[in-house]
Formats: sequence, C-alpha cells, structure tokens
Amino acid sequence: MLRVLTLATLFPDTTRPNFGVFVERQTLGLAALDDVAVRVVAPIGLPPFPLSLHPSYRPLARLPLHEDWKGLSVGRPHFVNLPATHGRFHAGALVRCLTPHLDALRKTFRFDVIDAEFFFPDGPAAVALGRRYGVPVSIKARGADIHHWGHAPATAAQVRVAGRDADGLLAVSQSMAADIAAAGIDRPVRVHRTGIDRSRFGTVDRTDAKARLGVAGPLVMSLGALIARKGHRIVLEAVAALPGVTLWIVGGGPDQAALAGRIAELGVGDRIRLCGALPHDSLPDVLAAADVMALASSSEGLANAWVEALASGTPIVIPDAGAAREVVTCPAAGRIVARDAAAFAQGIAAVLSQPSDPAATRATVDAYSWERNALELRDHLTALVAQKG
Repeated sequence: MLRVLTLATLFPDTTRPNFGVFVERQTLGLAALDDVAVRVVAPIGLPPFPLSLHPSYRPLARLPLHEDWKGLSVGRPHFVNLPATHGRFHAGALVRCLTPHLDALRKTFRFDVIDAEFFFPDGPAAVALGRRYGVPVSIKARGADIHHWGHAPATAAQVRVAGRDADGLLAVSQSMAADIAAAGIDRPVRVHRTGIDRSRFGTVDRTDAKARLGVAGPLVMSLGALIARKGHRIVLEAVAALPGVTLWIVGGGPDQAALAGRIAELGVGDRIRLCGALPHDSLPDVLAAADVMALASSSEGLANAWVEALASGTPIVIPDAGAAREVVTCPAAGRIVARDAAAFAQGIAAVLSQPSDPAATRATVDAYSWERNALELRDHLTALVAQKG
C-alpha cells in the first residue's frame, strides 16, 4: 500500500468551491486506487492581525481544522500569511505550521511520500518536511507557481532550490516543463496532464444546452478568474465587434467592475454578460451551449478550461501561451491567434463560419483522462519511494 500525503494550498473548501477543483479531482482519482491511501493537508494562510482589519479572511478562519471532504480526510491548519511581503516568508511559515500537525498524523498514518501540488509555497515546504520525515518529495508545476513565483525577486531562489532538491518533478504540459528549465531548474521533469470527467463533459447536446439556457444564435464563452492575466477585456472587445454574437464571461474577481464599465461604454449589454463564478457542476451545460470558448490569457500552464471545452465539443480561440500548441493541433480544436481584440475577433469569426463536427473536436483531447492521470501519479510516486529505498 502506497501512503501519500498530498500537500495543497490550492484546494477547494466551502467558501471557495472552485478553488483548485482540478487538484481535488486528481486527488480523488489517486485515492480511489486500491493500492493507495491518501491524506490531504490544505493549509489556510491567515494574517497575524485581528480579522476585523481583514474581513475577507473571516470565512477562511471559520473553516474546520479537519474535515471529511468528498471522502478525503483533509486537514486545514493555519499558517501566518504576512501581507505585503510578496510571499517571502510563506514557505517557512508553512513548515512551522505543518510540523506539529504532521508529527501527530505520523502516529496513525506513516506516509511514504509527500506530493506537493503547487510549486510555491508548497514545494519548498514539502522539501523541508521530506527531510524531517525521511520521505521523498514530488512537486508539480501548474502555471503561475512558476511563471510568477519562480521569477519574483522575493521567491525565485526558494523555487529554484526546491526544484533542485525535490526527488521528482511534474508539470502539466511539455511547455510547462520548459518553463521550469527557464526558471533555472535544469533537471528532468515528467509531464503529467490533467484529466477530463467524461461522464459530464461531452455528454450534452449543443442544441439542447442552448435551449435550456435560453441562448439563441452564436455564443462565445470566456471562462476564468476576472483578473488582467486572463484577458477577458480582449475577448469582450473582440465580440463587441462581431454583430449578432453573444458573449458570456464566467468567473469572479477584482476586474468585474472594470469589465462592467467597458460593456456599458461599448453599449453591448444586450449581448455581453458577466455571469459571475458558476459551480463547476454547471460548466458541462454552459460549455456545451457555447460555439466557441475564447480565453486571452497572457500565461497558462495547461488551462483546464481549454480541455474541458474541447471535451464538450467546443473549439477554443487562445493566444500562443503555455501549452496552446499542445492542445490546438488541428482546425477542429480551434485557432491560436495574437493577443489583441482584432485577432481574437478574426479567430472567433473563422470558427463560427466553419463549424467543426463536435465529435472531431472531442477527439482532440482523447488522451486526457482522470483514470490515466491517477495511474501515472501512482507510478511516479511509487518510483520515488523505491529510489529512496
């Protein structure tokens, strides 16, 4: 039996049900294997000052320190998150918080390996804890953990040291593996792609989905957090230039007011809608109803929105960021365009004018499977344990 400790600062909770939902799904798949036992530690960062000064943290502070989450045993210990320090002290605070928690856990669950699901701060903390307990450590890179933390002055050195000292490294795509090397970590990286829940995505007919959602005519979906990096304004301005085309922007975040203001300025409120954050369970219908999923991200690892859209039979229009060329491999998958409104308008118009067979679009992501994801992760972690001896 392989006993895995999954360390994930990126993991859902009742206040953030969509936060790291792909980490949750991966972990559920791993735990479902007969020869694997899993415990999850999903630490919560809280400021050291009274929460009355930081009311946004109150819901997180109220979360239980331990709970059963969809059948997974999840601990949520608190670590000190010092505002305005640019993450410099996160990893050390994480180690101090987790040491007593894991000392206690080892009495009943003597884990064989630590699986860190985000490169920072999870990775440096996992390496320190692996040394303490004499177990191997794997770190997975997903995107911003390398693109931001791996280059930010306050944290880049910590990321490099963790990448050098971990027993194994994973990346969500080949391009993400190259980005790890570009961050100064020159060692082999195993590509470990995300999966797709095929019992949900790809089972909904587009005509039926449009009817249920009350959509008439071409629908473009832009799916992701409302932050500048995701480029929703670019897609918004692109669709504004396409008469008769509707856009739904799905996600929540700090750019909501600015996007609403831009919609009003352009006078397109009748066909461009901010939908807010939707439960992940709602996405199969929404993605199936869309004729195009357009996301203008400046950087990505391998966006789950891309593969879930393709699995739904919906082509994507995206810039040449991250693993774009690994997923848009033919016209049935969509288009790769420049990251500006005019190019996005042209790309969306091209897809709408030459609609592909949804089955052909779904076939472009046939290799993405949660079952395969779980087996590859088990084999990777098992090999690390064997090498550690």
